[in-house]
Amino acid sequence: MKQIVILSGKGGTGKTSLTAALAHIAADKHTLVLADADVDAANLEILLKPEKTEEFIFIGGYKAEIDKDRCTNCGVCSDVCRFSAVIPPSSLEKNYRIDRISCEGCNSCVYQCPINAITSERTTAGAWFVSRSVYGTLYHAEMKAGEENSGKLVTTVKNAAIKKCGELGESILLVDGPPGIGCPVIAACAGADLAVISTEPGVSAIHDLTRILETVRHFGITPAVCINRSDINPDKTREIEEFCIEDKIPLLGRIPYDPAVTRSMSKGLPVNAFDPSAPSSIAISGIWKSVSSLI
Repeated sequence: MKQIVILSGKGGTGKTSLTAALAHIAADKHTLVLADADVDAANLEILLKPEKTEEFIFIGGYKAEIDKDRCTNCGVCSDVCRFSAVIPPSSLEKNYRIDRISCEGCNSCVYQCPINAITSERTTAGAWFVSRSVYGTLYHAEMKAGEENSGKLVTTVKNAAIKKCGELGESILLVDGPPGIGCPVIAACAGADLAVISTEPGVSAIHDLTRILETVRHFGITPAVCINRSDINPDKTREIEEFCIEDKIPLLGRIPYDPAVTRSMSKGLPVNAFDPSAPSSIAISGIWKSVSSLI
């Protein structure tokens, strides 16, 4: 199994469009398994149109709950909460209550309540799915708003995808990574053979690129860069290329700004399935050849 993760260090650089287009190319000659690791805003399924075959509940962290019948409104719970998750009584509420979105499940209020009126239980934080797509089995998830442990959910999704790869033998796992450099990103890129980093020629591009490079290199993952919408700012594109040359980072290619990408998304298709002759489709084909030479 070879594992390729698509990252960016920030949102909005075309990770999902690139992942879907690479899936379209890779599935032609390889056995492919896909994982959407952006569990907080999963959208790879929009372009792959998979059919859900299995669904599993994801149990997240702890949330506190106050027993209003036992609570004496002493306020100790509010004093010890570092996350402002305990809401004092008001004209509408006679008792203290827990803001479940702010609650971090630290259980300080549970331990400090003098009359044991507060309990804490794990909650259903979301669900993860196994789906069938024309390019291969897709593992993806849905995190409820305000819930925590998205890194754990990413690990759950990836482990299931890796197990599937093990069943298939020689295969490629293509992971659509989350934005940023936090826990979900670390979980998404764990064990990857190659991190394809999609960047854009903007003012903060090299800063964002540096952050994600430090992250993947820390975990011993080989990085490579492609520049999306490369023609919207040629000076910045050259600046990124010079940075990559100086830092000895493989440049996979440039993807020009192409209205065909937007039109393909509105049709729910990878751009190369929508229009193989589009400039972006041709560029992504070249990027896949470069990726193939690195894995």
